[in-house]
Formats: sequence, structure tokens, C-alpha cells
Amino acid sequence: MLPIAFAPSYAHPLPAAHRFPMLKYELLPEQLLHEGTATAADFFVPVPPPDADILRVHDAGYYQRLRLGQLTRQEERVTGFPWSPELFAREVTILGGTIECARRALVHGAAFNIAGGTHHAFRDRGEGFCLLNDQAAAAAWLLANGLAQKVLVVDLDVHQGNGTAAIFQHEPRVFTYSVHGARNYPGRKETSDLDQPLPDGTADAEYLGLLAATLGPLVARVRPDFVFYLAGVDVLATDKLGHLALSRDGCRQRDELVLSLCHAQGLPVVVCMGGGYSARIADIVEAHANTFRVAASLWG
Repeated sequence: MLPIAFAPSYAHPLPAAHRFPMLKYELLPEQLLHEGTATAADFFVPVPPPDADILRVHDAGYYQRLRLGQLTRQEERVTGFPWSPELFAREVTILGGTIECARRALVHGAAFNIAGGTHHAFRDRGEGFCLLNDQAAAAAWLLANGLAQKVLVVDLDVHQGNGTAAIFQHEPRVFTYSVHGARNYPGRKETSDLDQPLPDGTADAEYLGLLAATLGPLVARVRPDFVFYLAGVDVLATDKLGHLALSRDGCRQRDELVLSLCHAQGLPVVVCMGGGYSARIADIVEAHANTFRVAASLWG
């Protein structure tokens, strides 16, 4: 079984011509079911967690203003999403999904959230299509409940995981590792425990070589007992916002490298989809589907 969190609210309606590809959250589950990579039994519908699980990583004042729709227009603009009660419900449901994925990964070895990877959300603010930091909340939930002692966040979205890095800046039990475009968003980077900034145009060979040379030794040194993997497909050459040059097969090999290492070492892993902004929605969905195919070949 490959547990997969998905709720219809993930595909939240946005204004016409908005650049965030919400449609992928409808198409990806359909594709996985159509091709047999997943079955209906693999999917579960997440629910919002107790507020306490959110407040481990978010300030109460920010969370309250977000819940009530009291963000300033500037704060709302920085998030990239127009606020609504439905948007708030979506965000807390995604976060609850990642926490539940962590619970299920302890049993099944791996679990997926069709959405999530909202790594630009800080304790006191949202940025870059991220309002609440789901992987940070799930990592804190594991630690608070004694279900993990050392967590590794492997963030391979093309944009640095600045919110996650800031949230765990003084938490030695969480190691943040980010491979990202050096000149890409965010303009002001935070300091992860290990940052690997890449020049524009980095292609398969250089990217995969760096990852292969870094990740294994990092796992050996950090010795995590749980991994969160942010598998953004905005590393593709076709991505409008990414500026790297990975092929679809190179992106699949990236997933294989990360997930095979977790599988071989018996490390429970939660995978969240992160970003993807290729002009063709089919390029986004196919690259995301490859991540599930790799996992199914290992844990299926």
C-alpha cells in the first residue's frame, strides 16, 4: 500500500489567468488511478489537525489573522493567493494531510501528499503560494510525540526552502537540506543546515552528480530516523519559473536517488509535491507521476 493524501479542496478555484497550476491537483490522482500506479484504496481524505499541531511552528497571532481573513492587502499579495474561508480550509487540510502521512509512513515506509511542500511559510507570515508550513508542522508533530528523534528535510524544489530553514534555525533535531537555483526566488535566502545553490541552466548530469555525492554522506552523518522529501518538478527545463534545465528523465532519476536511499536504509519518508510551473500541464503531471511510479516500484 502507498498511502496518498488527497482532498477535493486541494484544487482550489483561482482567478482566471492566475499562474499557479491548480489543475494538476485534479489531474494527478486521475492519472495515477488510470495507469494503475495507485488504487482507490491507497487514497485517504485528510482532515485539519488540532490547532496545537499548527501552533508548534506558527505564531498564534499570525494563525488567528489567517483564519479570520485579517491579513493586510500587502500580506495577501505576498502569498500570491486571494484569501477566502475556502482557501484557509484548504491550507489546514493539506497540513493535516502531511501530518497523517507521517503517521502512516511509520507503518508503510512511505506516504505521499498530492499537495504540500509549502516551504516558504514562516512562523509569522506566508510567502510564495505558501500560507502554512506543512512539512515543518509534521516534523514538529513527530518530535513532540516521540515518534522521531532526528528529522531530515530534503528540499529539492527549485526555490530555497526559506521558511522551513528559518523555523528550524535553532532546532538541532531537524536538519534542513536545500538544493535550489542560486538566482531564483526568494531573493533573500535563509540559511539551511546545508544549502546547495545551483547556477541557471544546470542540467541532468551536474545536478544528479551533486545530489549523489552529497545525499548519501549527509544521511550517514546526520543519521535521521525520518525524512521529508519535497519533490518539486519546477527543476524541469520546461518550467517557466525554474531556470534549471533538467529533463523529465533526469527529474525521475532524482526521485529514484532520494527514494532508493530511504528504502535501502529503512527510513520512513513523506513526499510532498511542491512546485511545478511548466507551460503544459501535461509536463507537470507526468513529472509528478514519475515520483509515484518510482515509489511504487520500491514499496509497492
